[in-house]
Amino acid sequence: MEEAAAGALRFKSNYAVSRKIEPFYKGGRVQVNRDGKYMFCPCGNKLNIIEVETGALQSLQQDEEEDITAFVVSPDDEILVTGSRALLLKQWNWRENQCVRTWKAVHVAPVAAMAFDSTSTLLATGGCDSTIKIWDMIKQYCTHNLKGSSGVVHLVEFHPDMSRLQLFSSSIDYKIRIWDLNSSKCIAVLDGHFSAVTSLAFADGNTLLSSGRDKICIMWDLKTRENKHTVPVYESVEAAVLLPEKGDFSQLGVKKQGLHFVTAGSKGILKVWEVATAACVYSQPVPFELKEEASERSVTQCMLVPERNEIVTVSVEHNIVFYDAQTLQLRKQLAGYNDEVLDVKFLGPADSHIVVATNSPQLKVFELATSHCQILYGHTETILALDIFRKGLMFVSCAKDKSIRVWRMNKDGRVICVAQGLGHAHGVGAVACSRLKERFIVTSSQDCTIKIWNIPESLTSKAKAALISSPETLHAKVTERGHNKDINSVTVSPNDKLIATGSQDRLAKLWSCSDCSLLGVFTGHKRGIWCVQFSPVDQVLATSSADGTLKLWGIRDFSCLKTFEGHDASVLKIIFVSRGTQLLSSGSDGLLKLWTIKTNECVKTLDGHEDKIWGLHSNKQDDMVVTGSTDSCITLWKDVTEIEEKEAQAKAEEQIIKEQELSNLLHEKRYLKALGLAISLDRPHTVLMVIKDILKETDGRKHLEENIVRLRKDQKEAVLAFLVTWNTNSRNCHEAQAVVETLLKYEAPETLLQYSGIKPAVESLLPYTERHFQRLSRLLQATMFIDFMWQNMRLGDTAHQEDVTL
Repeated sequence: MEEAAAGALRFKSNYAVSRKIEPFYKGGRVQVNRDGKYMFCPCGNKLNIIEVETGALQSLQQDEEEDITAFVVSPDDEILVTGSRALLLKQWNWRENQCVRTWKAVHVAPVAAMAFDSTSTLLATGGCDSTIKIWDMIKQYCTHNLKGSSGVVHLVEFHPDMSRLQLFSSSIDYKIRIWDLNSSKCIAVLDGHFSAVTSLAFADGNTLLSSGRDKICIMWDLKTRENKHTVPVYESVEAAVLLPEKGDFSQLGVKKQGLHFVTAGSKGILKVWEVATAACVYSQPVPFELKEEASERSVTQCMLVPERNEIVTVSVEHNIVFYDAQTLQLRKQLAGYNDEVLDVKFLGPADSHIVVATNSPQLKVFELATSHCQILYGHTETILALDIFRKGLMFVSCAKDKSIRVWRMNKDGRVICVAQGLGHAHGVGAVACSRLKERFIVTSSQDCTIKIWNIPESLTSKAKAALISSPETLHAKVTERGHNKDINSVTVSPNDKLIATGSQDRLAKLWSCSDCSLLGVFTGHKRGIWCVQFSPVDQVLATSSADGTLKLWGIRDFSCLKTFEGHDASVLKIIFVSRGTQLLSSGSDGLLKLWTIKTNECVKTLDGHEDKIWGLHSNKQDDMVVTGSTDSCITLWKDVTEIEEKEAQAKAEEQIIKEQELSNLLHEKRYLKALGLAISLDRPHTVLMVIKDILKETDGRKHLEENIVRLRKDQKEAVLAFLVTWNTNSRNCHEAQAVVETLLKYEAPETLLQYSGIKPAVESLLPYTERHFQRLSRLLQATMFIDFMWQNMRLGDTAHQEDVTL
């Protein structure tokens, strides 16, 4: 039991990024490949490829910094072509993330539209310079230059029957031009729209459907080139998609044979129309009020994916939605752009989702496994903060619209609003939920007040909650003026008896939960307090401030117990991790810091964001953390302490085994293997000892040469790097010189020049080698002098002996 407790209380030492949810689409045309598995989204100077099933992202990065203005994927999914503001066209092998070729677009202004023909051999590019170019993708040359359009050519489309060799285009004069590619001439102009033409769709060889922002769709007879039907749609139409002849579309109001089409536009809903009667036979129900004029919910694009029987729409808010084509039931939704993230929390009993407050009135709930995104409508102004109840199924949001809303997640993962409360005089900036049971909510506002809201039993009991049809109204139980300035943070103690608030007035205050009476004030921060948090295990309150410090306070005597300094900027959020023994803090400089409370030290600094981190939350198992920043990125961090410890342990064990093996090899005098092993262990000193041992042997020089020659090239490069250091020391220079001599003797100069680091190695070897030669020369002179002296002494001694004998 004790071991288990010790294991669970292991201090964390590091987190690693396990996943990033970042903007992948910032506007422009989106395309889905033929089998519907991949989606292509332009995002500035990158083109992102998203795997629809998992939301996994791959980016095609251009060399130049210019934005992509248009792109197209060929019908056979083999070729991807992008056009940028640099007036270049690039052909990509998108599966391998490889640019195959680049060529000049020949347009004098950026390319605005692109289209492939049905055989994937011809590419049409419509430019902002009023011209259209046709490219042969196999022979790689420009086949046609079509002039005659006025203004930007924003729409080009080949006739599906390639035997006709016709191209259809539209520019800002609202006309549809038909070009004959045999003669390179405009053979007809279809004039019927009074605003920009937004899409073209072919019903069969002789029928064309066009949609426009003049709130009408027109069916054209391509034989007579006359207007067959005009369908008034009563909204600015961005896309019209023909429903296939085959398939059961009875749920969409399709009762008779004949042409039907789906429109998408400024109202943000899909409508199905019957061409023969010009009547709307189906209108999609949506959870928001319809507006006549364009809004953030307006749909900018709509397309059919026949392989998967799906209709895909793209909204002004950059949300991409996949519907079942036969029922218009939502299958999947992806959020292309998040704007600034103001708060983020884990959601669901197993923390399978995250709920995100972005700089908008809508909440986004992401399913982590699939990246599916639910958008929750309700608030009318920007949502500022979130908090989750302990079980993870209910959560609360507060917004600038002075309201709070309570949301509940069903078993199937759908989230609905179950209650709302009004009462504050200004925007509600902070919210906290009761910790033990779903009993109450505490809110604080820019009106400097704290409110406690009781949650009725009808919301907490599952049986009654299932019967709720419309959100219940909450009423504040207690209201108290708490501070003299904006209250930035509010939190509830683990036993639901205390409330703490932190304000811009540099004070944190402790309140009783029952009657909101003031119990004490924490003074000490030099600037406004951004976050307050109770310890889950001790009677301690943590605060973080714009003065760059974190402080721990005793709840009994309101004294400051510890101060953590290390952030260079405001500390915006703090949470307790490792069962209250460590703190994780986030700053306005985009840094996360992990602190150990006992030692007061910062264990790790994590750099994962470019801007202020407003959202910071840990999951129930305490092994994952989610952060959200104003750089529009949401990052999921995984606790890698245990993994790193195991890796370090495995490395140490491997090192011990190798060292044992090395000593055995040296003992057995198997020098070649010993050399190889010492090099792989990156042990210059051991390599030197091996070489010294070899040279001590009889015929040591010969053995050394044999062993050095048999080494691999990378091993020789390593030895070369080692001997540069050996050569700096007069004790080891002889071994270094012996190896250098061997390399020069057996390696050709051309081979040596191929070695990595040969230039700096030679530059380092030369001065020390010269110094060693000078030293040896002086030594030689000295030995010669000693020899001379010795000879003279011997001569004198001999003469003296001769005299004695005489």
